[in-house]
Amino acid sequence: MKNLFGNLLLLAVIAAVVSFFAAPAVAFFGIRSAADANDVAGLSRLIDFSAVRQSLWPQLSGNPAAMAPAPTFLEDPIGAVRRRFEPTDAAAAADADAYLTPAALAGLTRGDGRYASQRSARPDGGSARSPLPAPVFWGVNRARMAITDEGGSRTIFTFERKGPFEWRLVHIGLPEGAAPAVPAPAAPAPVARP
Repeated sequence: MKNLFGNLLLLAVIAAVVSFFAAPAVAFFGIRSAADANDVAGLSRLIDFSAVRQSLWPQLSGNPAAMAPAPTFLEDPIGAVRRRFEPTDAAAAADADAYLTPAALAGLTRGDGRYASQRSARPDGGSARSPLPAPVFWGVNRARMAITDEGGSRTIFTFERKGPFEWRLVHIGLPEGAAPAVPAPAAPAPVARP
């Protein structure tokens, strides 16, 4: 009986450790699954949309200075307060929102990269390939996974720990290059009246 209890305890510890380190991958596949199912509630549990939106703005603005990290409050207190109250670029915000639709998130998790923003306009849902993410960085409170497309460009997903087994997506690193323009929604065709 004592040997059985020891084996069960060892098995429980091994399962907890594996679950602890596998949780970011589970969150990644949860995002892919929720995006495929168009489950907005599921996506909101797995993604910190405001943090991801803020991570996309400098990447989409095309300004290399915007990619540099902002000085901290201790380095530049006046500049930090001013940046907090500055209006954001409306075009970059609209472009960032184009990457946060369920269809675009599904495309990002499949390696569409900067073309994922156009996925929401395609009714076929894009490609059916499902590449596996490769771990880029694995820490106790932060993990990064990368999806590589056919051309070798990598989209990097950064997850942060929010609980012992809960991880949320906080940053999406798009591949280098210019983002394609998001097509405007087509106007409905006029209805012919008899």
